[in-house]
Amino acid sequence: MGKYIYMDNAATTQMKKQVIDEMMPYFSEKYGNPSSVYSLGSQSKRAIEEARQKVANTINADKREIFFTGGGSEADNWAIKGIAYGNISKGNHIITTKIEHHAILHTCQYLEKKGFEVTYLDVDQYGLIDLEQLKNAITDKTILISVMFANNEIGTIQPIKEIGEIAKERNIYFHTDAVQAMGNIRIDVKELNIDLLSLSAHKFYGPKGIGTLYVRQGVKIDPLISGGGQERNRRAGTENVPAIVGLGKAIELAYENLEEHNNRLTSLRDSLIEKIRANIPYVRLNGHPTLRLPGNVNFCFQFIEGESLLLSLDMEGIAGSSGSACTSGSLDPSHVLLAIGLPHEVAHGSLRLSLGDFNTEEELDYVVEKLVKIVDRLRSMSPLYEKIKEGK
Repeated sequence: MGKYIYMDNAATTQMKKQVIDEMMPYFSEKYGNPSSVYSLGSQSKRAIEEARQKVANTINADKREIFFTGGGSEADNWAIKGIAYGNISKGNHIITTKIEHHAILHTCQYLEKKGFEVTYLDVDQYGLIDLEQLKNAITDKTILISVMFANNEIGTIQPIKEIGEIAKERNIYFHTDAVQAMGNIRIDVKELNIDLLSLSAHKFYGPKGIGTLYVRQGVKIDPLISGGGQERNRRAGTENVPAIVGLGKAIELAYENLEEHNNRLTSLRDSLIEKIRANIPYVRLNGHPTLRLPGNVNFCFQFIEGESLLLSLDMEGIAGSSGSACTSGSLDPSHVLLAIGLPHEVAHGSLRLSLGDFNTEEELDYVVEKLVKIVDRLRSMSPLYEKIKEGK
């Protein structure tokens, strides 16, 4: 394949060279087990603590509140199950939303089978929750509110500060899945009254298979993985030192030039949205027009199937997605698009193009040029579209 354009940065990002360079020594000469007492192990231990401090600095936390996990899904599972089982004497009610990542939704569904009660909040046409509905959903048995910071499919950013204030007033733990937000939004856990926060390195140019759960000091949470005494007896298992080092470097780089990163991606995002709207009829932008992640573009193209669109783009050397990478094998339309009110036939024609640091304005023109031709070709096979064109 010649030209290749990657526009699926919400699924994963390319590791930056500085991150790889930082990680490399810990695959070879600095290979000690961090739990060992000799100097080789101590070297690895120091590297982990340096990375922990970098994460803490980024979100205005204490480094003792940062725990490394095997990724965002593990962090989400731990937050939900750990709070549920650790606070069952106080209550058994959890509040979340209908548009969460499946790491949250499936975990909540699991807990429902174990006797817990879960309220799934509605969202409006842009994907925003109703704060009044949240307040009304709280009962004397509510122990946790979990609302994602920004949606992984449509990019909508939730009113996290207001949610945190509601949770604090009612003495309820507040967890946010910030996997998509980290690297794109400045987050201060104290200012936002966040008790637990999940993140994953591969969303901000770090390695896969490594994440973090922030747990505010004083939060009562049960461990998810039992075994050794790693992570202060909260998360057992020998630490993935190279990946932890990579996460630390990646988050450091992400927040060194965040404003420049955001301004550039927002400009590219808005340009791509404008070009698609100007050149292709019968399209719908999904998500909030302004309260959205800087690199997120999500459209529904009527009269075509999203899978055919993706395969055709791939043949032209363009990588996009129809929604979450974790559900790419499903034939069902996105639960997020259904939750914002789209009918099945429209939701099936979705395309998410998520931009990153390596994308350029020139790539946008190429993508739109190919997209116009692909959409025209696919629509030409739709009897309904032909009737629309004929005015019937």
